Amino acid sequence: MAQLFEVHPDNPQPRLLRQAVALLEKGEVLAVPTDSSYALVCHLDDKAAADKLRRIRGVDDKHHLTLLCRDLSELANYAKVDNQQFRRIKAATPGPYTFILEASKEVPRRLSHPSRKTIGLRVPDHKTLQALLALHNGPLLATTLIAPGESEPLNHAPEIRDRYKNQIAAVIDAGACALEPTTVVDLSGEEPEVIRQGRGALAALGL
Repeated sequence: MAQLFEVHPDNPQPRLLRQAVALLEKGEVLAVPTDSSYALVCHLDDKAAADKLRRIRGVDDKHHLTLLCRDLSELANYAKVDNQQFRRIKAATPGPYTFILEASKEVPRRLSHPSRKTIGLRVPDHKTLQALLALHNGPLLATTLIAPGESEPLNHAPEIRDRYKNQIAAVIDAGACALEPTTVVDLSGEEPEVIRQGRGALAALGL
């Protein structure tokens, strides 16, 4: 049975988040709140955990997974970012945006898009998730928690635990999320391409 960590939305208890980090380090998959919707997350360097995350989400290796980063400097470690891209990302970060960028050598090849060598990256604006990332001391591999065959992300922590109780190790409950996925912008080409219009306004990106 998946655990349910109920944390304060403004001052999440470090004790509970450390328990969550311990599960991640054991190769478990967790459901966590973000500034857009709930997401499934796992350790970046654990292949088995990443494979399990894809199975739960029902996606193949052509589906872009996302690295959740603490800040822009961490994001820049995992992507090749030029000055123009950096300015555009900085204007909307932290926030509900996912950027498709060319992966750096810090990203395991098995995690980037098999033909394009790109990956999704973002810096979330969510106190609990930022606290979790700080305790984890590195980015987490993530994907929006949308059940296979459905179009809307899940948003209620107890329901998520009941539905995935035998597939994930825990759910962090910091209250309801925005229930709208991120805006996804591909910055890997010559011109920005909007892949998905979500919660993040395009005006913040100059688009």
